[in-house]
Amino acid sequence: MLSLHEIILRLTVAAALGAVIGLERVVRRRPAGVRTSLFVCLATALFTILSNELAHRFGDSSGTRIASNIVQGIGFLGAGAILRGSGAVVGMTTAATIFVEAAIGMAAGGGLYAVAGYSTALVLFGLTVIGWAEQYFNLKCRPTAFRVTTSHAESVATEVQRLMASLKIPMQRFRVSMAGGNSIVEFESDVSHGQQEKIVSQLNRQGVVTEVIPVEGHHE
Repeated sequence: MLSLHEIILRLTVAAALGAVIGLERVVRRRPAGVRTSLFVCLATALFTILSNELAHRFGDSSGTRIASNIVQGIGFLGAGAILRGSGAVVGMTTAATIFVEAAIGMAAGGGLYAVAGYSTALVLFGLTVIGWAEQYFNLKCRPTAFRVTTSHAESVATEVQRLMASLKIPMQRFRVSMAGGNSIVEFESDVSHGQQEKIVSQLNRQGVVTEVIPVEGHHE
């Protein structure tokens, strides 16, 4: 049986680590901020403690029964952060963060302070340093809309389809329309900055104008 002092310490550590991760989410203006992250870590730590304490109190040989169900329960919370909008799945990073917060809370609840602290450091490294590297080197794919204006839509539409197939980039919402004497080919794809530049350079030429329109509402 744990002392009250030890239980309070474990809960406090879990809440503090969750709040630190939540602060990073708030700074980057992402969902699941300080309170959500704090509560996830605190709740999973408390469940872990209760699982062990109740098993000892009532003589249950399975002291991990409650804790084992945390993984299933946290999956529903993470799924609520994942949405599909503007032709793309958004919220995957937030859902993954919630999932790892639950693991950190369980580690703190089990008294593995070094493991919980190091895991928190790794999470912050992934969210900040790796996130910065993705943006700096333009590695991250983002939903982008392309509009190609030309006087000969049929040949350009075929060219677009062949180009995207060669780059192995799937297209959404592909359509051809008329505007005055010009034809417009429009489509959306998840592309990196490098892929975007390659598409534009391949399509742009005399008589063909390619516009790039970032799709709003994309969040990690």
